[in-house]
Parts: sequence; structure tokens; C-alpha cells
Amino acid sequence: MTIQWFPGHMAKAKREVQEKLKLVDYVIELLDARAPESSQNPMLHQVLQDKPRMVVLMKKDLADQKATDRWIQHFSNKGIPTVAVDVQQKKDIEHVIQIARDMGKSKMEKLKKKGIRPRPARAMIIGIPNVGKSTLINRLAHKKIAKTGDRPGVTTSQQWIKVKDFELLDTPGILWPKFEDEVVGYRLAALGTIKDQLLPMEDVAAFIIRYLKARYPSVLTDRFQLSLHTEDMMEIFESIGKLRGCLGSGGIVSLEKTADVIIRDLRTGKMGGISLEWPEIEKEASSS
Repeated sequence: MTIQWFPGHMAKAKREVQEKLKLVDYVIELLDARAPESSQNPMLHQVLQDKPRMVVLMKKDLADQKATDRWIQHFSNKGIPTVAVDVQQKKDIEHVIQIARDMGKSKMEKLKKKGIRPRPARAMIIGIPNVGKSTLINRLAHKKIAKTGDRPGVTTSQQWIKVKDFELLDTPGILWPKFEDEVVGYRLAALGTIKDQLLPMEDVAAFIIRYLKARYPSVLTDRFQLSLHTEDMMEIFESIGKLRGCLGSGGIVSLEKTADVIIRDLRTGKMGGISLEWPEIEKEASSS
């Protein structure tokens, strides 16, 4: 399966990122803490090349803390300053500002040595759709500047925003043209990063169920009262549908409504902290 989705405004946004990159000193890359690798845009990395960057793992409150700690270590080992953020936590916002400020200091010191009047450091903030970029910007600026929403593609243009000691260039969320790895597509669909119309929601829900069975079996037994010995996906859907009242005409379980319940429970954190992928260092440790 190859998912293709590249609206015109995203192609335009990519070109604008390339053009504006020379105006900034470093990049702030936002990733979803629940799937940091899958939510990294490989196309943008080609554009960024050697530009310094920091990573912000968004929605840490919805992720598995153990996985998030390992992702922070994973990026730090590569020399990339990394912080995990819950946008409702003031200390997390202050941590982002502090790292951004530190990254801008060296640039300003170089300008000063050249006799150039220091200016505020400039950063570009990038990320795929629905990663929480607009919400973070509003927290950083302490006022509502960027539009927010719970669907992909709310931001469609670039704008400069003043944040304490640095200036921030907001950019629209950009996806790459197609997902060669179907698992990446399912992860992003499960998290609501790509539009729900792109994949059958029953398939996305089935992907979530299979993943929970492998990594978080207690969620299935405790929240959905499922037997882990059940392999038949239709049987699983019917069991969850009956439990949650997802019934259609004639009292028959609605697969569509059941899929919606499963996906919504994941996205809203009702299952607890769930991470859909773990870093390679963890995989290596578990196989040794």
C-alpha cells in the first residue's frame, strides 16, 4: 500500500521553506512524541541539510513516558537538543524557550565579534500537520497568534512571530508526497495526522488493536474486556462494539462506529500513555 497525498499548498510551502531557510539561524522541528520517527518529514530533512535544529516532542502527555525518555536519549546521542512538551505545562514551554535562546546565543556572539549590531535570533518552526504547532506558538508568544484546530492543515501560510529573545517563522504543516512504508501511514492515520478519508478507519482501528495486543495487552483486557487469545478481528470488533454500544439498525454492531471509538480513545489518551513506535536503541536492547 502506498498512500499519496500532496495538496498544492504543501508543494508551495516546501518551496517557501527552501527560500526562507537562509533567513533563519536554526530550525525547531516538532514531532509527535507517540511516533517521532514516523512524524519526521524526510523531504524537509533534505531541504534543511546542515542547518542547526532542535527537536520538540509534542503531546508527551498522550505518549508512554518510558518511550519518550528513550526518544530524548536517541536524539541527544545524535547531538540534537531535544525536549518533550505538554503545552499545558508552563515549565515545558520555558524549557523550549531556554533551549531556543541558547541555540541563538552563539550566532549572536559571532555577529558581535564581526562588529555587526546584534539582532534577535531567528528560528523556523516546522512539523507535519496536526502535530500541535499552532498551539505551541501561542504558548510561546503568550497570546493567540496562530490558528489552532484538531484537524490537519489549519496553518496555510508563513508568518513571523516575536518570542522573547528570538523571532519565530511559522510554516504550514507539510507532509511528504507518499508513504512507501504502510506502517508509517497507519501510525499517522491513527494519530490523526493525515485526513481520515485517506484510509478506511476500520483498517486503522484494526492496526491499533494488533499493536496494542503486541505492546499494551492490558489496555485490551482492562478497557475493552477482551481475551488475548481471540485472533478473529471481526469477533474483536463485535465484542468492543457491544461493550461500547456501537449499534446500528436491528441491534447489529456498527463496524464504523466501533472503529471510531477505538481511534478516538487512542487520540484522546483514554487508553493511557501509548507510544506507537520506540527508538532503535530500544529495539536492539530487547533483541539482545
